[in-house]
Amino acid sequence: MDTARRADDIDAALLRALIANPDATNLALAEATGLARNTVRARLARYAAEKSLRSFERRLDPAFLGFPLEAFILTTVKQRKLSAISGTLAEIPEVVQVHGLAGVADLLVHVVARDAEDLYRIAGHILDIDGVKRTTTGLVMGEFVEHRIAQLIGADSTGSRPAGPRRAPPLPHR
Repeated sequence: MDTARRADDIDAALLRALIANPDATNLALAEATGLARNTVRARLARYAAEKSLRSFERRLDPAFLGFPLEAFILTTVKQRKLSAISGTLAEIPEVVQVHGLAGVADLLVHVVARDAEDLYRIAGHILDIDGVKRTTTGLVMGEFVEHRIAQLIGADSTGSRPAGPRRAPPLPHR
């Protein structure tokens, strides 16, 4: 994403409408926001070019695909092997995301598994990667705050939102 450009009021209106109805057509988005269809089309094209919107994959529930267990694996590595380790992690299908960390560990590896035995296999595979020194696995037992971004739309640099009716509509429960 081009970090030099920030969302403006038009973006905010369009993003709120997309959150409320991710499958809306350009016409429906134009009607919901009061924007011209060409403006909606141009903004959506800009978001795609800037990579401002995440992939559809983020909407998929791994359990639906047969992977009901989720875990986070804190991983300590030899720094000079970080690039090779990252490449190997990307080849493991059950690894859904990897973050580089500062502090308690070097990597936070988010994995999914079919069952406990499968998770044990995956964690062992990660530990076997050349350059991985240590891992600690934490099984996800519940999700208390879902991934969310809507509350940030329209927030200023202090995190405050402007007063008025600019709140995103409530998200449907899953």
